[in-house]
Amino acid sequence: MQTILVCDDDKQIVEAIDIYLTGEGFQVIKAYDGYEALELLEVNQVDLMIIDVMMPGLDGIRTTLKVRENSSIPIIILSAKSEDNDKILGLNIGADDYITKPFNPLELVARVKSHIRRYTQLGNLSQQNVENVYKCGGLLIHDDNKEVFVDGDPIKLTPIEYNILLLLVKNAGKVFSIDEIYEQIWNEEAIGADNTVAVHIRHIREKIEINPREPRYLKVVWGVGYKIEKQQE
Repeated sequence: MQTILVCDDDKQIVEAIDIYLTGEGFQVIKAYDGYEALELLEVNQVDLMIIDVMMPGLDGIRTTLKVRENSSIPIIILSAKSEDNDKILGLNIGADDYITKPFNPLELVARVKSHIRRYTQLGNLSQQNVENVYKCGGLLIHDDNKEVFVDGDPIKLTPIEYNILLLLVKNAGKVFSIDEIYEQIWNEEAIGADNTVAVHIRHIREKIEINPREPRYLKVVWGVGYKIEKQQE
């Protein structure tokens, strides 16, 4: 049974999410501000967090930043704001997904299941198979351990970032359009996916490139998409 931490200062929203998630077999832990959420994360094994942006005390933005210092669990942000800039902000601070209030509870449950599935596939419980290693220059991915190294240094990626990088490295030299990346990673139709993919690509660059402005590995092919540049071994 996976455990979901739900954090919102609106207790009615927390209770509604609890009903739908427990109905699908999830265990739900409830918090009503960022400080309480961080305390619960310290003493519970949490598989995914749903958190509201606007809360008194420690808001969702700062809470997410604190969580990302030590954890790569999937994070879904809730907000009453629908502007693109707010969605990008949520992704910029390390969230994996963004849902605007009011939302369809069934859509939220579907997204929770999707992120849990991807996070589990990242190998926390996977069997080891040392053959699944992908190398491109100084970039090395151990897919069984879900570990990424650049020039021997370990790199910490979120589940979404890891899956995007793995897709591109396994197909080094091939250009993927934004829609192709979105549909393969999110497993849903790409509608308005440009900002979402672009933000994750930028995060990956910041983590794997010495100079993200002059990337060695993750290149943009203007008007087409993105690729991992093949390297001379």
